Amino acid sequence: MKKHISIEEAVSKIKDGMTVMIGGFLGIGNPHKIIDALVEKGVKNLTLISNDTATPDIGIGKLIVNKQVKKIITSHIGTNKETGRQLNEGETEVVLVPQGTLAEQIRNGGAGLGGFLTPVGLGTEVEKGKQKIDIDGKVYILETPLRADVALIAGSKVDKKGNIYYNKSTRNFNPLMASAADIVIVEAENIVEVGKIDPNNVMTPSIFVDYIVGGE
Repeated sequence: MKKHISIEEAVSKIKDGMTVMIGGFLGIGNPHKIIDALVEKGVKNLTLISNDTATPDIGIGKLIVNKQVKKIITSHIGTNKETGRQLNEGETEVVLVPQGTLAEQIRNGGAGLGGFLTPVGLGTEVEKGKQKIDIDGKVYILETPLRADVALIAGSKVDKKGNIYYNKSTRNFNPLMASAADIVIVEAENIVEVGKIDPNNVMTPSIFVDYIVGGE
């Protein structure tokens, strides 16, 4: 299967109403070109799973400003006032999740697990509507896994098979999300020949990657 496709081809795989994971942390490690193409295309009613919503003019934040997202599952919105405004006005559903819990939900989704137990969020809004389980006298919240129709991630160096190396903090949520979606599209900063990435530096194996864009 041909993995290296155009951004236009990649965006064509994302339809209205899909659940989409987007890697990154405050814009660092976002697939910026794919996001810009999504904004241009105007795909709407997305459910977005991301660590944060960046800022109004950077990365994921552009999707929020353009009102393409109906629901956001995230751990942080404080740097994007538009996300807060849409939440307060009831325009967009925002589910705030502790950051470690969000990461573990995605990891569980990728590993095919049924969920995990955590004390984080007990006695707060986080526990509302969730099952609680007592183990040896200690209460835990049962958190369920998260998966997506499509994961959009960004890699610093990607070989032609799809093995990925992430530079420094661009790694963040990208490897987790690469394992937890039906279709995984990586936006490469650089595309290299197979063998040019030391196996010790492969952070996402090619088996998880369906399509590669970018690399210019």
